Amino acid sequence: MPSIFECYRYDPSIDIPLEIETEQDRVIFIKTCAQLVATKAYIKLNTKKLYLADGHAVQELLKLASILYEAAKSSEEVEESTEMTESSLPDTLTVLKRNELKKCRQLASEITQKGVDLYDKLVKEIELREQRMSVLSRQLKIPEIENDLKEAIKELEKAIENSNYKIDNVASDEANLDSKIEKKRSELQRYQKRLQTLKSI
Repeated sequence: MPSIFECYRYDPSIDIPLEIETEQDRVIFIKTCAQLVATKAYIKLNTKKLYLADGHAVQELLKLASILYEAAKSSEEVEESTEMTESSLPDTLTVLKRNELKKCRQLASEITQKGVDLYDKLVKEIELREQRMSVLSRQLKIPEIENDLKEAIKELEKAIENSNYKIDNVASDEANLDSKIEKKRSELQRYQKRLQTLKSI
């Protein structure tokens, strides 16, 4: 009978007597099914219409069938949404990793350029040493030296501040990247849990 199929479809663990040889057995069977549907699905079925097994009985059975159909349809939609999320997540992670790699390459390029500049300055050390000795051999002017030192210190402080700013930005970008990845993982887990809940119905 269609009603037993729908009952088991809604809850496979239910216990329903399957003896329907006599009229009394059929009455008990229909009442048991109706009670289980009322308890599990909160749907009230007309037992008299079910017993007649005509068009009115079909209308009663459609009450439960429509709920099962909507649940199955919703399960398919969630499954498709989960599949799309799972397929798009690697692409998102790839883009984020690519951006991170681009920033690392840019920083490495800047470090390399600084190294080249330092090397050039070291190569010129012999020439600079001669100039330095020439300056030291002359009479020193304290005010001028102090001004030159102050300017040099300002330039150095500016360079250090600029370097710290770049380092802070890299750390901030890394934290934002980790946050985005964790958010995507949480969304994926939430969709998977919802899918498992619907499959268990």
